[in-house]
Amino acid sequence: MNQASTRYTKTAVFLHWLIALVIIGMFALGWYMSELPKEAAKQSAFDLFDLGIYTWELAKEASPRTFYFNLHKSIGITLLALIAVRVLWRITHRPPAMLISYKAWEKKLATGMHHLLYLLMVAMPVTGLIMAVNSKYGVMWFGMDFIAGLDNSTMRDIFKEAHEIVGALLLLAVIIHIAGALKHKFVDKDGTMKRMSFK
Repeated sequence: MNQASTRYTKTAVFLHWLIALVIIGMFALGWYMSELPKEAAKQSAFDLFDLGIYTWELAKEASPRTFYFNLHKSIGITLLALIAVRVLWRITHRPPAMLISYKAWEKKLATGMHHLLYLLMVAMPVTGLIMAVNSKYGVMWFGMDFIAGLDNSTMRDIFKEAHEIVGALLLLAVIIHIAGALKHKFVDKDGTMKRMSFK
């Protein structure tokens, strides 16, 4: 089996790493914004994460918590669109054959983990979007009105819980996925990592 037949397409590789970086960033943003006080002075400019790298100017003043929650929602909507593209690409493009060195149980585990990751990747932004829609604030996408809020606290609380559970499961799945990749890289020393590389 030649090496080329075991590699993912460049589009699949690009989407994999882009979505992975955004998901990791969203976890970091989620933890950061959850620690922000609910009562704080409104402002029209935000030094992103107080790093001194970029200042975000707003057309309308907002509290830090509101700003970062809206940013989280905006990126979440964008992430959902990227995941939809990735799922569509996966459906329309057969994934490459697994390495012949894989054991039978490794093939089953890899297939199951990939299916679980796809399920959780979709469920994470979907539960977040439904939660946001059922709040009284609704959803804005980078400052533009996107979906009005339904102000349904019961549904909001249900999907808030679901969003947190899915988030915990996704984080665990990502850790297992990374651990598996590192095993193949440093223990098995096979070509698994090259399957998802640009070279």
